[in-house]
Amino acid sequence: MTQPGWARRFDADLAGLDPQDPEARAFAQHLDRMQRTRPAYTVEGYLDGVRDFADSANRAQGARYWAAWAVVVLLLAGVVWVVAGAVLSML
Repeated sequence: MTQPGWARRFDADLAGLDPQDPEARAFAQHLDRMQRTRPAYTVEGYLDGVRDFADSANRAQGARYWAAWAVVVLLLAGVVWVVAGAVLSML
């Protein structure tokens, strides 16, 4: 029986590990993320990348968390700057 976060395709890689172990399940999820294929150069591909970034930022702690937070704030500030410039040029 397959456990949540434990894909059958990794049974050979995870042989001997307990499927109930949280660390083994986290490693199986890591393997799944590393080998996931997504469409490139499509809206769906970009949104999957944003979801991966958000998931990893939520798992991060300490300085990595704050670095991810700073990246998001800088991106939003850039968007606000561009939209404000466009609105001012239209007025």
